[in-house]
Amino acid sequence: MKIIGTGSALPALTVTNDDLAGFLDTNDQWITTRTGIQERHLLSTEDLYDLAVDASIKAIKAAGLRPDQIDFLLVSNVANRHVTPGLSCIVQKRIGLTCAGLDINVACAGFVNALMLADGMMKAGRAKNILVLCAEEPTKYCDWHERDCSVLFGDGAGAVVLTEGNAFKDVQLTMISDRDVLYYERGMETTPFEQHYIKGQPLVMKGKELFKTAVSESAKDIQTILKRANLTHEDITYFMLHQANKRIIEGIRKIVGGPEEKYPTVIEKYGNTSSASIPILLDEMLADNKIKAGDKIVMSAFGAGFVSAACLWEWEF
Repeated sequence: MKIIGTGSALPALTVTNDDLAGFLDTNDQWITTRTGIQERHLLSTEDLYDLAVDASIKAIKAAGLRPDQIDFLLVSNVANRHVTPGLSCIVQKRIGLTCAGLDINVACAGFVNALMLADGMMKAGRAKNILVLCAEEPTKYCDWHERDCSVLFGDGAGAVVLTEGNAFKDVQLTMISDRDVLYYERGMETTPFEQHYIKGQPLVMKGKELFKTAVSESAKDIQTILKRANLTHEDITYFMLHQANKRIIEGIRKIVGGPEEKYPTVIEKYGNTSSASIPILLDEMLADNKIKAGDKIVMSAFGAGFVSAACLWEWEF
């Protein structure tokens, strides 16, 4: 398969590090040196569904297709205000789609996992044009009275349209059951028989363990992909990594190799937008004409679970 259209959408509200310092025990230097983040976009007047629709419509238009030409909708979303129905059901009509859809929750690694599913559907002859949408509002999972998590995240959506082609070369998925490194628990209704009810828990992140696992597992995935393709970091044009933390990106780079310019970032502007971070980055790079036919691109992401994933493209338009 290949990507023929991309789109992204961000909330109108921009929140700087200095804005956060107004109510959190932090400052711009503390946040920037530890994360690389300078500002982020937060939902305020809009809702997540607005972003999801906007990014999707842009991607379909860029692909030169009509909404009724999309054969399947794959949505990556960690959480939104609806437990059910899924986000794909909620946005399908607003996008103008007539096809079926499916939601997945693989945390920040959702985009690469969705690409794997799309590839399998195309190879099975089940779809020709697939819309992959990643729409996330991680700022709603955080305790905004504590700085370690809340300063990291931003809201956003990114979408791509896939069709038949030969650009997608390989994918590697990894899962290690380790819930305690990173998790978010939503409250549920009680029953008269409940013995051990646990109310909702804002996002819990064990920073040191997360950093170590993210760097090591992402690097392993990338090295596996490169080895199978008989490539080295010198053959790769860009490593497009999940935009979680600048230090994590740098840690992966030191293991995999290659100069900083091969590891583009948007984290400084948008923070960690969960599974939407790679498609947002991709959309900006294509808009800036930074990707050309034949470029070899590795995408890699990691998230709660603990899960990680990487894939290889040889770009074609």
